[in-house]
Amino acid sequence: MDSLESELDRARDLSVADLADAIAEIGFECTRCGACCTAEDDDPHTATVFPDEVRELQAATDYDFRDVARPMPYGLSETDDGVVEGETFEWALQTDSCGDCSFYAEDDDGIGACTVHEDRPLVCQTYPFSVALAGTSQPMGEAVDEAGLVRAHECEGLGRDISREDAEAMAATLKERAIRELEEAIGVRDEYEPAQPRSGEVVVHDSEGAKRPDGSAYER
Repeated sequence: MDSLESELDRARDLSVADLADAIAEIGFECTRCGACCTAEDDDPHTATVFPDEVRELQAATDYDFRDVARPMPYGLSETDDGVVEGETFEWALQTDSCGDCSFYAEDDDGIGACTVHEDRPLVCQTYPFSVALAGTSQPMGEAVDEAGLVRAHECEGLGRDISREDAEAMAATLKERAIRELEEAIGVRDEYEPAQPRSGEVVVHDSEGAKRPDGSAYER
């Protein structure tokens, strides 16, 4: 497998025009169904968010860190007493009691909307697409369609006509996300030191170091 640095170089060299061609070939129009913002069966919604995106959402909403993000559950374990503990390497958007994104809301007609749409994270801006580079995230399971380096994930809006302007805007944001994901992965790798959390503790390793679930630094 190529190094993360090599993949980052590839991400920086991506052609927005080529990505836009691929997106147009697949086709997409958001139907506001809410499926990408809500829990799937018994699995809570998980959308990766970068540390600086958490702070941007905090500034936009006046929410506490825990209201915006939670430790990504993958890698964590639960004791017989229901206590979650362990180490993980990403933040996920916070969810409500139903497992839906806490920023998702429906109007009286059941039409879904993001309450922080202008400030939503890159992974939300680019769904249902991803780029097939090692070190980047592939949301919501396996791809259901692909064109070039672009992968499309399950979404009822796939296959619909998309304007060239919208395809290019999506492509530019998708490239930005791929670069940011690889920069974050490199940062996590370079900053990582085993935290050895005590029983009942959760530690999140991100590009800024080891943190507690409230976003504060973890003191070993």
